[in-house]
Amino acid sequence: MFKTLANAWKVEDLRKKLLVTLFVILLYRIGTAIVVPFVNANEVAEYVATQSNGIFGLLNTLSGSGLANASLFALGVSPYITASIVIQLLTVAIPSLERLAKQGEEGKQKITVITRYITVAISLITAFGYYMFISSDAVNAVVFDDWYVAVVMIACYCAGASLVMWLGEKINEHGIGNGISIILFANIVSRFIVIVQDYISKIQTIATSGDWTYSVPSAIVLLFTTIGMLALIYFVIYFSDSERRIPVQYAKKVVGRKMYGGRNTNLPIKLNMAGVMPVIFANAILSLPGMIFSFITTEYDSYAQYKSLYDALGIPEPEYENFSSSLDSFFSNTTSWFFILMTFILILAFAYFYISISFNPTEVAGNLQQNGGSIPGIRPGKPTATFIKKVLSKVTFMGALALSVVAIVPTIVFLFLNLLGDWTGLYGLMGTYSMIGEFVNSGTSVIIVVGVVLETIRDLEAQMTMRHYKGFLD
Repeated sequence: MFKTLANAWKVEDLRKKLLVTLFVILLYRIGTAIVVPFVNANEVAEYVATQSNGIFGLLNTLSGSGLANASLFALGVSPYITASIVIQLLTVAIPSLERLAKQGEEGKQKITVITRYITVAISLITAFGYYMFISSDAVNAVVFDDWYVAVVMIACYCAGASLVMWLGEKINEHGIGNGISIILFANIVSRFIVIVQDYISKIQTIATSGDWTYSVPSAIVLLFTTIGMLALIYFVIYFSDSERRIPVQYAKKVVGRKMYGGRNTNLPIKLNMAGVMPVIFANAILSLPGMIFSFITTEYDSYAQYKSLYDALGIPEPEYENFSSSLDSFFSNTTSWFFILMTFILILAFAYFYISISFNPTEVAGNLQQNGGSIPGIRPGKPTATFIKKVLSKVTFMGALALSVVAIVPTIVFLFLNLLGDWTGLYGLMGTYSMIGEFVNSGTSVIIVVGVVLETIRDLEAQMTMRHYKGFLD
């Protein structure tokens, strides 16, 4: 990886693209530190810190702490990702958009414009919800409660989300590509310092603690956590580089006095062809209900509000809680079995969906037939397309299964340690993970970071190969 970056830096064109990408990341990180007017960022940070294992912990990680800082880029890339999901679903459902997508570069530009408008609309709605959230009684972070304050804050957050979309597009146009993925990568890596500080602090706490019921279990769990994270990274790298190779033979043909073809090659189908997109899409969809109900939830204190009426009628205090609060707790809990199951299902579904719109077995089979290629034992044409589709379905399932397992395993381990700590009474089992709030979302973070690094390195290698290719004239 470092050798590839060093070689890319030596190429003037690639060096400019790397510098543009780094400059855009720097601008984005500056935006995550700019606090919007009329907001007490400390109140938001304290509330998000108490929800580190919930949906706000995940959103804060994906926004690079922008959510907790109540900064200009608090909404992060979520509106753009949601708009991309919407436009891809509409492209499959609406024939006119499907025809537009097949019109080449011009059609892609029109779809990009539509995606921008949808991003602005979603960011406007999300910005309003975020304002309602930070101005609620649970957070109470808005300094002045007035209509013009709401207008200014909503406009700032909407503009921030639009600016993030623009920065991602600039990385695609003038940088090394994968703009939104690069921004997500920068967000997750930016929290690495916080994780290291928590890790060092935990080691110091374990070393100075005189209570063996805390220090011994914590040390054991911390050791296995470190080993588990390294194993997780290795596994993600392993299955990201794995592929299924379909053998292809090219028939011999004589042109003039020369013979062409007659060689054997293969058609590689990567195990993780969809990359990190299924994980990003799944988390974007799962975060929406929790965000919506968190934004609209109000404090339920009926007894205090209607105490005199209850006393006069002799009615006891209601013991049920607000319906929106119940839904908020249900959808915002990233350690619930419902969230784990939906993560597993959505990653599988989006993996199949993303590959279905990015890889066409019929087109691949047609290209093989036109170039005189065939799969041994399979007739050219439709049988070849059917065979490739069958292999692709199996490979996609295994790749999506691997992504799903990596995404949910840390959360399952967290739940297991929670139960084990309650059963044994060794509070050090949970003490370790309470210090590392990122652990629950570490599977998703590892997939995104490793996936983006591998995709970026492959793109750089491909561009260097194109620039150093020696043709028949050399």
